[in-house]
Amino acid sequence: MPFYDFVAIALMVTFILALFTGYPVAWLLAGLSLLFATIGITLGDMGYDTFLMTSWAKFSGVIDRFDSIMSNWVLVSLPMFVYMGLMLDKSGVADTMMRNFVKVFGGIRGGLGITVVFIGILLAASTGIVGASVVLLAVLSMPIMLEHRYSKAIASGTVAASGTLGILIPPSIMLVLMADQVSTSVGDLFMGALVPGVALGLLYMLYIMVVGFVRPDMVPPRAADAEKLTMGQVVKAALSTVPTFGLILLVLGTIFFGIATPTEASGLGAAGAMLLAAANGKLNWKVLREVGIETTLTTSFIFAIFIGATVFAYVLRLVGGDELLSALFKGMNLSPTALVLVVLGIVFVAGFFLDWFEIVLIILPLLAPIVKAAGIDLTWFLILIAVMLQTSFLTPPVGFSLFYLKGVVPKGVTIKDIYVGVIPFVLLQIAMVAACIYFPQIITWLPKQMYGTPGG
Repeated sequence: MPFYDFVAIALMVTFILALFTGYPVAWLLAGLSLLFATIGITLGDMGYDTFLMTSWAKFSGVIDRFDSIMSNWVLVSLPMFVYMGLMLDKSGVADTMMRNFVKVFGGIRGGLGITVVFIGILLAASTGIVGASVVLLAVLSMPIMLEHRYSKAIASGTVAASGTLGILIPPSIMLVLMADQVSTSVGDLFMGALVPGVALGLLYMLYIMVVGFVRPDMVPPRAADAEKLTMGQVVKAALSTVPTFGLILLVLGTIFFGIATPTEASGLGAAGAMLLAAANGKLNWKVLREVGIETTLTTSFIFAIFIGATVFAYVLRLVGGDELLSALFKGMNLSPTALVLVVLGIVFVAGFFLDWFEIVLIILPLLAPIVKAAGIDLTWFLILIAVMLQTSFLTPPVGFSLFYLKGVVPKGVTIKDIYVGVIPFVLLQIAMVAACIYFPQIITWLPKQMYGTPGG
């Protein structure tokens, strides 16, 4: 094995071990990269073969990477989508939908859980912020479900899983970053993710309905003496979805039909969310200030990891990390399907320890060229990765949805209840990945209808 391969392996192993120190990931990425760049250059000066890491002048090429990040118009949509999601969270639209749909679905077995998933789908298609969705759904629905004697595990799992749909169903900031990392169309990924994202939500609903019939004690229906459902309540519930559907149509419709780019659509979405907040009497200076600060913090967090991951990937490439991985996969002599399964396995295991940011910004750029060289459709592959990354929010020890949920659940709900509750939903997510592999049309159908070719 060439000496520089040991440097690449040491860099990757050191990063994985450093994660357990608790230091911010962005600083770990940048700091370790600088350390190993120094090691590589020093060893090169001593006469060792360190591949391309030959001088600080070579390392300074990372500045060009920063310039391409800051000048990328696609990434301008990120803060706008974040702002849209946070503003919609403050608008009161979800609260109105929850109150109305509880009256409609509360009388059937699992009805409250179905309501949570349905609203989760709508929030996902209009916010894309997992933390905001999980917290909002928990605050609105957990007290109601527990009051109706829902199992703590079922209630927790339903909220956590429904909130994660925001990272898959467009407009999704994860898909925007994916498109940037592998130089593909954001519109293709948005359309490719729509059907599996909604289908995953429907799968959640089906699971809750099945539990309602098999174990009615875990998801009981509304009491028999409760208020009877009227047509007026049904109409009121339907009308409460109009603002959210209008925002979804404004954002996704303009992208799908070529009226606006994702960057332009994100601006429309942010303005639309402000109009909804104003219409509900929620728009004031306090809300504008809170949303502005939260948007700045979230965007700064994303770009800090973005810059750290860029340095890490650049140094890893200079010490031969991408060549090492390419040679490793070529040596396995895998079929295209087996290659995809191996990559999905890597992503699933990585999700236990890494957030989706690190996986998309570090692992994906290294693996995507290998997959593309094997002749695999890139849009289909990226959406498979996106669906699999749903599990990273629900698998301990770094399951961020679990932490979001634990912070706002009512007293009496333990972390054990949350862990037990999410297990079936993780299995459903893996089942959706399997379905997309066996029936690739789940992903490719919509892009094909829009563009005439599977990959756009």
